[in-house]
Amino acid sequence: MSFKPLFAKSLGAAPGRLHMAAHSHHLWPDASFAGQVECWDDAARLADRKWDRIMGELWPAAQREVADELGTGDPSAIVFAGNTHDFLVRLWSAAPRRAGGPLRILTTDGEFHSARRQFARWVESGDIVLTALPADPVDTLAERLAAGAGEADLILVSQVLFGSGRAVTGLERLAALSRPEGPWVVIDGYHSFMAAERPLGSLGETCFFLAGGYKYAMSGEGLGLMHCPPGFGPRPPITGWYAEFEDLSLSPGQVGYAADAMRFMGATFDASAIYRFLHVRAMLAEQGLTTARISARVAELKALLLPMLADTVFGEAELLNPPGTVMDARFLAFRHSRAAEWQRRLVEADCITDVRGDVLRVGLGLYHDEDDLERFAALAKALA
Repeated sequence: MSFKPLFAKSLGAAPGRLHMAAHSHHLWPDASFAGQVECWDDAARLADRKWDRIMGELWPAAQREVADELGTGDPSAIVFAGNTHDFLVRLWSAAPRRAGGPLRILTTDGEFHSARRQFARWVESGDIVLTALPADPVDTLAERLAAGAGEADLILVSQVLFGSGRAVTGLERLAALSRPEGPWVVIDGYHSFMAAERPLGSLGETCFFLAGGYKYAMSGEGLGLMHCPPGFGPRPPITGWYAEFEDLSLSPGQVGYAADAMRFMGATFDASAIYRFLHVRAMLAEQGLTTARISARVAELKALLLPMLADTVFGEAELLNPPGTVMDARFLAFRHSRAAEWQRRLVEADCITDVRGDVLRVGLGLYHDEDDLERFAALAKALA
């Protein structure tokens, strides 16, 4: 069965393109267009009163969808922002500094660029003390982080590493360390949200979780999301006026905060991503497309593709995340010294993949079928 009709607008906009990067910029389904239009129509129809609908109806609906997807059952613990970097800054401002002075962060050398770059700059400015453990071997990463937690104030680790697609198991060990007074544990779930079933679950009792709509949520930019464990950071120093909406009993001049995840809220925002997200979620529900079913479809496509690539240049590469591992990523990560060259030549053939150093990533999603796999295999053979 092909799900291409759900993506007719995106596929039709560039009919010659072979987009094999669903793990990066996931093509938008037609449902997201309907959401974008509804956002505009609401702004025209309701004007100032659009915020009553956004915050009173759409925001809570989106919170419920995210909590259901995470498996936490706690919509009140969900807050949205324009991107996850916004939350990274707010977490840095709010996390306890148990020894005074700079925040002490423990992380890995396999984190996404927004964290890597920001941490590096904060080290330069003296705002943090950073320890970064090697991400490999991934099987012992959670254990090594727990053993090295020591005096760390904040521990950040990806649930699925963006470079290799390998899942980090044993996060329960870190969750057991996380406390309101420190350390805080932050899970970057960008490659597990809507790619793995209930990726947070009971970990949400003590762990923060960051993700967004750009990848497997198929909703595009502007939908950063964070799960906030209750009791952690009741008064974030970096704060916007939306964070006090539910605390209306204060005298003028006092800085109030909502008791739930809204305490990490910023200020006025573009709500179109929430509209898109809700329309995409409704589309998936209508089609019976759960995360488990989509993952099974992607696993099927990967199983078909790999034998096709065996006698191409990809057969010479190291596959970092073979299928069948815990929490399979939605992409295949091939390591080879020629990865950047292959990516460039594929782009010249109007085939989109992406490269991270010497790793080329091939991402699969609902808008792929067997014909796409055969076309990609033919392009791969031409790379020899």
